[in-house]
Amino acid sequence: MPTRADDVLHSAHRAPLLEEAMAMVGLFWITEDSVYLGAEPAGAASGVRLTEDGVEALGTAHGTAWTWREVRRINVRDVPVRSSARRLASMAFDTLATAVSGLGEQPPAYTVCVETVDDTAEVSVFSAVAGGIYTPDEYELSRTLLDRLVDGHASVADLLAWRRDQAADGTPPREEREALLRKWADH
Repeated sequence: MPTRADDVLHSAHRAPLLEEAMAMVGLFWITEDSVYLGAEPAGAASGVRLTEDGVEALGTAHGTAWTWREVRRINVRDVPVRSSARRLASMAFDTLATAVSGLGEQPPAYTVCVETVDDTAEVSVFSAVAGGIYTPDEYELSRTLLDRLVDGHASVADLLAWRRDQAADGTPPREEREALLRKWADH
């Protein structure tokens, strides 16, 4: 059953301009034609895009791509994770601090580590979830899905197909996001 915190977080995340362009499910930013870990990078910002062919490290300092066969593991570090109640409290505090100071804040960043046979690349990405903080379940399910993508038992095509089918919808509620992550990881 959704909590009040989830309702507030869900409604706060559904920005009208982004609603049709993307959806967040766990650590994944999903558009009709791309899947990113964290927020889609703008300009020269760094980011990680997952494709049906492999993984791309984006941004001025990166610009590297690997096929799924070359990738041995994708790990994420420093991801902000808190329970729904703690997320709501943190978001309320951040909103108050911004209102008092008048200064906005960048969303939290985390590190995506792409391990290949030859090397490990570390890419900093911005959190794109409302408040910049993930729930423990979405975080763990996202990590499981990343493992399944790497071992070939899940496909980026499933995430893209879901987004195309849901083009008019924004980010789904928490329970649906978790169900999607489970479905994609078990596929």
